[in-house]
Formats: sequence, structure tokens, C-alpha cells
Amino acid sequence: MSQTTEPPILRRRKNHLPEDIVLNILTRLPPKSVIRFRCVCKSWDSSITTPYFISTHLNNFAHDHDNDNGDGYIIHMPWNTNSSNRAVCTVAFDRTFDRISEIEVPFDLPSGSIQIVGSCNGLLCLAHYGGLTTTDNVIYLWNPSIRKFKRLPDSCLPQMGYEHLGSSTLGFAYHLENNDYKVLRISRYFGIKPHIPDEFEVYTLSSDSWRKVGMSLRTNFMECVDNFPLQIPLVSGALHWISRVVEGGEEHKSEVIMSFDVNGEKFRMLRMPDDSKSIVRSQTCLTSLKGKLAFLSFGSIERDYHYSMWVMREYGVLESWNKLFVVPLERISACIGFTLYGSLLIRCVESNNQAKKIVLVDTKTLHEKDFDIQQPLCVAAFMESLALLDGANMVSY
Repeated sequence: MSQTTEPPILRRRKNHLPEDIVLNILTRLPPKSVIRFRCVCKSWDSSITTPYFISTHLNNFAHDHDNDNGDGYIIHMPWNTNSSNRAVCTVAFDRTFDRISEIEVPFDLPSGSIQIVGSCNGLLCLAHYGGLTTTDNVIYLWNPSIRKFKRLPDSCLPQMGYEHLGSSTLGFAYHLENNDYKVLRISRYFGIKPHIPDEFEVYTLSSDSWRKVGMSLRTNFMECVDNFPLQIPLVSGALHWISRVVEGGEEHKSEVIMSFDVNGEKFRMLRMPDDSKSIVRSQTCLTSLKGKLAFLSFGSIERDYHYSMWVMREYGVLESWNKLFVVPLERISACIGFTLYGSLLIRCVESNNQAKKIVLVDTKTLHEKDFDIQQPLCVAAFMESLALLDGANMVSY
């Protein structure tokens, strides 16, 4: 029997898209979709897990989800927790703070205070602040979009013991030149004679280790002013915080802005706005506004409470500090967040000095939006990404 042949019209060749076009399409898909496509074939899985693909995907999403107009997302969580329940993060719209979804933290944190140390490229850094010494921190890196996390190793500094009580300030940064991530820890000690100066160490994700770094500036001892619950901002490739510098004896202290360049790991001192010193302040903190370093102060002038913000329009130039706005308030408040759109998230104390509530203040219109949230929050910007996808020793869940 002769073998029948398929008619020519049925012997069409299947059209295949070139591989570079396929990968270009994949870099524009949400992370959850990209993760599913890893199962299609080995070549796709190999390409998706490369640093080049992850960086390209990140750049596409950062460009397509521009947060300057408040179209991005923020994530927040209560900074008080107990060991019986895992913390829950809430994803919300940046402009309105309206809830989108909730994500349970996949790892256990000790009871006490929890902070969102920072958020870079969809990667969150969370830390526990319940210890009595500066080396008691428990720190995690977590990408909820791809369901991976990593616990950081212990401090490289020697254990000082409970006779040297102190606390730590943490900063989280993306190292653009090396496509890497770093955590800066500033350890400070209380009530010790003679005074022990602040100590600095840096964790690098690529090496998965801490290194002690020395202060390169010639100055008297400095003590870091905690920026909690706000993150210490990453601006122009450097982390920033407020420190007190002793000049001519401990009774003479002045405040300056310290910066730590993530690339060269060098310290620098910046002056704060001159006219900010005239305000009787009860809270000062640093943040970033659309990529610019910003100084936020809550205080009173003739018993009128208000928030004031200065923005450094040209980085490193003292004369470029510009007072951006003044938000009058009728009650004592504490700033707990500042959205990319430019709204203040504050925790107000009501007239009975007991009831507290969260209020979102539009700094352009001074419109207030109340929320049925009682507990204090940590707030950070958020976006989806593939960060940590190609990392070693990660935990998937």
C-alpha cells in the first residue's frame, strides 16, 4: 500500500517569533505571569533568571508605572505586633491610600516593634526592633511579588553585652552601578562613660555578609537621630539621616545631615535649612520628594502647630534649600509617612488626648482624608519586580 502524502496546502510551516522579540514581550508582563512562563521551556527559564532580564523588566515597569502623578502604590503595616500572629501588609494606591490587597508576611518576627527599613525596586527590607542591644536586630529582605525572602546574617560587630544598651538605625539602598543591594546599620549606645561613638556596618547582598566601615570625617562624636517610623531616604545614590555633632563640649550640640554614598562608601556632612532653626520643633525627619532630599519639621510658632517642608533642589548645594509648604494643624500630630504624590500621612491626637486616628493631608489643597486605622503604621513606596529571583539561598513559599 502506498503511503498517502499530506496535501501541500496542509504542509504549512509554523511561524515562530524570534527569541529576542519573545523576551522583549516577557519583560513587559507582570512578575506573576513571568514566573509562570518559566515552566514553558528550559530556554525561557534560563533567560528569565538572568540579571539582564531582571534589570530590563525592572526598567520597563519603572517607566510604565511612573509615580510622579500619584498613580503608583504604597505598602503599609502596623509597627506593633505579637508573636502569636504574623504581620499583614496592605497594598494601597499612593494618591488616595485606598486599599488594593493584603499580603501576610511569610516569616515569623519576634514580638515588639517592626519597621519597613526601606523599599527598593519591589524589594522590601523589614527589621525587628525588640532587642536590648544594637546587634539584636532581625532583618529580612522580601519580594512579595515572586514570593521569596531571605534572612540576613548576624552583625559583624562584637557583642557588647547588656551593660552597653543601645539601638540601631537602618537604611536600605540599591547600588545602581553594581546592580546590588546594601543595608547600612548605625549602632549607637546610651549612658556610657566615656561615650562610645556610633559604629557603622554595611551588608551587601551579592556577598551576603556585613563589613564594618569607618567614619572618614574629622569631627567630634556624633549621635544619630532616629528617623523612625520614616525610612532614611536614598537620594542621589546616598542614604541620609540627622546627627548631632558636639562642638566645644557636650553641652554644645548642633544638628547636621549626614550622608553615606552607597557606591564609594564615603560619608559627607550637609547643612540643614537655615530658617528651620527658628521653629520650636517637636519632630524632625528626612524624606525624599520626587527624587529630591527633603527636610520635614513639625513644630509651633506662637502656639500654632504646623508641618513645614524644605526641599534641596540642587543636591549638595545649601543655597538650593527651598521652603515648599506649610500645613497648619489644629492638633498635636506625628508624621508616619509621605507619599510619592506629595501627601502627608499623619497620626493625630484628638482633644481627649487618648483617641488617635490616621489622616492623609493633601499638601496642595490641605484637604484631609480620615481612615478607620487606630494603630501606628510604617509606610513605604511599592512596585512589583523580579528582584531576588536569581539570588542564592532564598526561601520560596
